[in-house]
Amino acid sequence: MKVRVIGAGLAGCEAAWQLARRSVETELVEMKPEKKTPAHKTDMLAELVCSNSFKAARINSAAGLLKEEMRRMGSLLMECADKCSVAAGGALAVDRSLFSEMVTERIRGCERITLVSGEATELPDSGICVVATGPLTSDALAADIRARFGGSLSFFDAAAPIVTAESIDMSSAFTASRYGKGDGDDYINCPMNKEEYELFREELVKAERTPLHGVDVQNPKVYEGCMPIEIMAQRGADTIRFGPMKPVGLTDPRTGRRPWAVLQLRRENSAGTMYNLVGFQTNLRFGEQKRVFGLIPALRNAEFVRFGVMHRNTFIDSPRLLDRDFSLRADRRLFFAGQLTGVEGYMESGASGLVAGVNAAARAGACEPLILPEYTMTGALCAYISDETVKDFQPMGANLGVLPPLSEHIRDKQQRAQAYADRALAWFDGNTTNCSEEGVTN
Repeated sequence: MKVRVIGAGLAGCEAAWQLARRSVETELVEMKPEKKTPAHKTDMLAELVCSNSFKAARINSAAGLLKEEMRRMGSLLMECADKCSVAAGGALAVDRSLFSEMVTERIRGCERITLVSGEATELPDSGICVVATGPLTSDALAADIRARFGGSLSFFDAAAPIVTAESIDMSSAFTASRYGKGDGDDYINCPMNKEEYELFREELVKAERTPLHGVDVQNPKVYEGCMPIEIMAQRGADTIRFGPMKPVGLTDPRTGRRPWAVLQLRRENSAGTMYNLVGFQTNLRFGEQKRVFGLIPALRNAEFVRFGVMHRNTFIDSPRLLDRDFSLRADRRLFFAGQLTGVEGYMESGASGLVAGVNAAARAGACEPLILPEYTMTGALCAYISDETVKDFQPMGANLGVLPPLSEHIRDKQQRAQAYADRALAWFDGNTTNCSEEGVTN
């Protein structure tokens, strides 16, 4: 039996890989290169359209625990991410291009995966299928989904600009990781004094934004984790200084003191020739980005290789439609995965694709179903998107708050996080049923 996966982003590639690992012939349908969304720039699979960071690396964090669980389950994305990581302090960040190239090479080289180019405009009426078309699902397919299952929800997402390393004025910057984490020089820090910061914030709030059709441009519905910097700035004089520009844990070697505010730049590629403006997702017009961000002393002559953009994200009403295995309650041969289901984040999308792929393989009779306990981070996300008691469903990323309480109260925050991680990983230590790699050939 052949299973179809629609969409070759992070979730789709992971789902296809998990099917192939279980000896299931898989057809992976991707509309690139014939058609691209506004956010995609390359023809590669698993393209990263926003940040190049997969969040915290340490296992005693929500994001780190999720990634470790994925490793335990044989994730293709984690294998590739670990091989092309770049310095990012306590985070796992990757060389954006190398990561996509590596995933693309593995998918194309797998004998049990057939990559089909072309747009899927409707859901198939027969056969097992995983729909992983992402937050920018094409209009035709989105219309078919709405027609079958009712209205879908939308919010807006934003990406941060990228600048060249050689254009950063290092006489106005310094290298350091917050609190001395990482190798100490993982980030380029762009400090500002009080006067510089206040002028920057004033111009940021006044700057002209790109129109979003049918949306209140001043107050669009956005995911809090990707809030445009200009919208955050209008909330208060110190909002961004206590947010993405917080100076805590950093000392400017030129003054020996903590700066008033700091923009951190994170390496975008392994060569260190490009840097991402951390936390500076934006919807400003391109010319305004250059003007306003140029008020930061270290970026006065910055060369932008990519300006920030904002785009629509679409997700279905998963608690009403999906079960914990990501299958459609009304039609068990259909699975959904990725941000289309309301999981928020790169690896959250990948984890949902992994679970959907394994369970699609189970539906094809190739393995046992994978139903993870709620005290694992992956299982908690599966439970969240399928919880029928949720009334106002909104996208959710990995966080310790979605896990059930521990049996004992632990006051220390780090010890409590470690206990959550220990409890989750103990389950994986005793359950390896769906982790064999039989059937994959490259």
